[in-house]
Amino acid sequence: MNALAARRRHPAAIALLILVGLLITGGAYSLIAPKEANASAAQADNQAQGKALFLANCASCHGTGAQGTNDGPSLYGVGAASVDFQMGTGRMPLTQPNVQAPRQEKIKFNQDEISAIASYVASLAPGPNVPDQKYTTVIQPGSKDNNEAIARGGEIFRVNCAMCHNAAGAGGALTRGKYAPPLQGVDPKYIYEAMVTGPQSMPVFNDTNITPESKQQLISYLKAMENQPEQGGMTLGSLGPVSEGLFAWTFGIGILIGC
Repeated sequence: MNALAARRRHPAAIALLILVGLLITGGAYSLIAPKEANASAAQADNQAQGKALFLANCASCHGTGAQGTNDGPSLYGVGAASVDFQMGTGRMPLTQPNVQAPRQEKIKFNQDEISAIASYVASLAPGPNVPDQKYTTVIQPGSKDNNEAIARGGEIFRVNCAMCHNAAGAGGALTRGKYAPPLQGVDPKYIYEAMVTGPQSMPVFNDTNITPESKQQLISYLKAMENQPEQGGMTLGSLGPVSEGLFAWTFGIGILIGC
């Protein structure tokens, strides 16, 4: 039967099969290739816009090639996450020279412009990326699993961060005029980016030190602390004995003297 079928097969059958295969392959490629080309073109345009913004607003301190100068460090390898954090929190562009760049409520650039500059800087050398949204979504308390995850985040925070930012994330003083800023009211994305980039005096906590899941738990703990009711009365900024002692001296002894 096989020999009979082979004799009956038309000589052009193989050529026809090859032609059909080429048509299918070409059709599939035509559907995929334009998307890839469009994505590459959009990325190139985004980086070009970012470079123009960088040269106009950042090059005076960081150099025209982001190589760094006496007034600003090199940006090679800092990644998109560092740019998004520094500019998204208003720390950059720096308003005036100081020992530490403070957070600013007024942001000079919109998010599209920040993303463009971040894309340009990220193209110079590999570095931390802006975190995936699933790792910056706050775990809400309520269920047993969620409460346990938040509790684990509290343990991680107390071991790695509380010595500078205080157990409630209220911040604290460091040496030489520097300080660990308060973490209340900070967007979860910026807390994550600070951990992976280590801005200013802060150490870097990469995924080997603290996994993305653990970072999410830590952030969720901070937000739970931020939103918990004040059952014991005034927290006095959650600064501990400093604010409590000042309150006691100012009001307690003042009342005693008055009496």
